[in-house]
Amino acid sequence: MWQQTLLSNSKVWRTAWDTLLYVLLPNTCVACRRDLSRQYQEPLCPICGNAVEPVGNLYCLRCGKPLPNGGAHCYQCRGSKAVEFKCTIIRSAVVFGPQVRGVVHAFKYADQPYLADYLAGWMNQYWEKYPDLAVAELILPVPLYRKKRKQRGYNQSELLARSLVKLRGLPLDTTSLIRARNTPSQTQFGREGRLKNMSGAFSCVNPAVVKGKTVLLIDDVATTGATLEGCAQALKEAGAKKVIAYTLAREV
Repeated sequence: MWQQTLLSNSKVWRTAWDTLLYVLLPNTCVACRRDLSRQYQEPLCPICGNAVEPVGNLYCLRCGKPLPNGGAHCYQCRGSKAVEFKCTIIRSAVVFGPQVRGVVHAFKYADQPYLADYLAGWMNQYWEKYPDLAVAELILPVPLYRKKRKQRGYNQSELLARSLVKLRGLPLDTTSLIRARNTPSQTQFGREGRLKNMSGAFSCVNPAVVKGKTVLLIDDVATTGATLEGCAQALKEAGAKKVIAYTLAREV
């Protein structure tokens, strides 16, 4: 009898504790804030999770921008302009819609680095869609400036890269490419301003690692591709044979 009483009391206290935790630390969808059960492990509720949109089959062959009406290239990459870019191709797993924005915001700004494995899972899921990525010999994450990394506590692109290499088995280098100067936020610039802001912002401090290799850059979101282009410029100057990029999401 006393054992049954203890068991009953234990269940009551556990239920009370779970209820208190739910009140103090509610489990909600990071996109729509819908309440979720404590047992639900995904950052997005089922509705938001199902709304995540992969990049379709119609996209710019250079920068990966979705092209709803088809065509080989977007306006910025059309014709001879494509050969001017140091980053040969950019590919992305999903469209940067509201649901993805919610997860990325939590990942970058709400101190939730554990989301890296979840997001890298998307990148791995759509990897095979892009045969262009098969030529990659070395993965490098887009670096943060040291002050910003210290403030945030981690580089989200590096965490994505670390999670992805566990799934893809490619070598990873996290020290050879650095952000040489702290640049203003890209959000305040248009396309040309972003390219100018990123020009000369990165440096390769260990050229021997990238010399003669096809390097794959990893980043969270591609908007204009200016940050990736700045990284590619530094890597090409250091002797990289080719620079390509794969991002979690692509703005449209």
